[in-house]
Amino acid sequence: MYLIYQFLSQVAFLGIRLAAIFNPKLQLFVAGRRNSFDILQAKIEPSDRVIWFHVASLGEYEQGLPLLKKTRDAFPSHKIVLTFFSPSGYEVVKDKTPAAAVLYLPFDTFSNAKRFLDLAHPEWVVFVKYEFWPIYLKTLRDRKIKTLIVSAIFRPSQAFFKPYGGWMRKSLRTFNHFFVQNETSKDLLSSIGFENVTVSGDTRFDRVGEILQRDNSLDFLRKFKADQTCLVAGSTWPEDEALLVKYINQNKAKKQKYVLVPHNIKQDSILILREKIELPTVLYSEISDKNPADFSVLIVDAIGLLTKIYAQADLAYVGGGMATGLHNVLEPAVFGIPVVIGKYYDKFEEAKQLVACGGVISVSNQNELNEALNGLFNDVGKRAKQGNINNTFIGEKLGATSLIMDYILSMTRK
Repeated sequence: MYLIYQFLSQVAFLGIRLAAIFNPKLQLFVAGRRNSFDILQAKIEPSDRVIWFHVASLGEYEQGLPLLKKTRDAFPSHKIVLTFFSPSGYEVVKDKTPAAAVLYLPFDTFSNAKRFLDLAHPEWVVFVKYEFWPIYLKTLRDRKIKTLIVSAIFRPSQAFFKPYGGWMRKSLRTFNHFFVQNETSKDLLSSIGFENVTVSGDTRFDRVGEILQRDNSLDFLRKFKADQTCLVAGSTWPEDEALLVKYINQNKAKKQKYVLVPHNIKQDSILILREKIELPTVLYSEISDKNPADFSVLIVDAIGLLTKIYAQADLAYVGGGMATGLHNVLEPAVFGIPVVIGKYYDKFEEAKQLVACGGVISVSNQNELNEALNGLFNDVGKRAKQGNINNTFIGEKLGATSLIMDYILSMTRK
């Protein structure tokens, strides 16, 4: 079965290489992997003591960052190797992470897994949330390298829990311990014979909790907002923007401010978005030459500012829920403001819980968006109530990182 899987993986990678000719993101995916082993050889010596963290993309990196930092502090004599699957994570953080070596995970083949583990020679490994690569996991198991998965979440639809999923279930035997987000995940694992499970919650709550401890001030945004109520729409996709632009244009007479932070900041896309807005609009890239208070809409055509921008908001819209997949609702929620999202959020546990308790509003169409935003813009008491729900919810979820770290310290003493 492993040989069939490896053959199919190699065919898939060939297909990706061909598709990369026409896709810049896939070009990064392919080209970045050419350097992975060179980075390892340059950064990791045979005598180094190493801990390996693997994440899929930027969201999982942010999720695992509190644990990565605590690991670095608790094991100062070790080097941390951090691997990514996706360019959207690696390209953003490759130059600003606590890890000693940051690289793309080489494709899941026996030769790659052997070479990677020979060069990295980790004492133990942490996978964040998911990413079940059967050959890497088999090789780790064969070498008896202690392996954990943290902030994991399992669903009945996954192959592990199907009658045909026996081969995939073997991959789970690699993990010495599962730290899962909820009781459902624990029950699912128990149903297939895994009892080495702790419901720790989500380390992402600890990550957003750290945000409150830093300086989140932005002078240009303070001047832009002035004394008006401000909506920040973060990580928006075209499907989100179509609704938001229509709302903005329908409410031109109101003294309201809007900050749009698109997921795609390519210049042509930004200019198309700007042309659709009928209110005075300024780009972040040009705001230093203008008086921010003269504009009603600010489009942020830069990365790395969103969290601080949320800190200045009175209400937030988090994008992705109308199309490709919801982005992080916790980043704005931690600031004690109400949040609006699209209709596709079922795969995001924290969003489901926040919708259920009333801190987040899910909308499915233009009318529902209009109703939700009007209600929040017009009622300061409603904003305060929903914001407090979000703040309290996050405060009650803190502590997963410390629980996992206690286990790691105990594990490494054995």
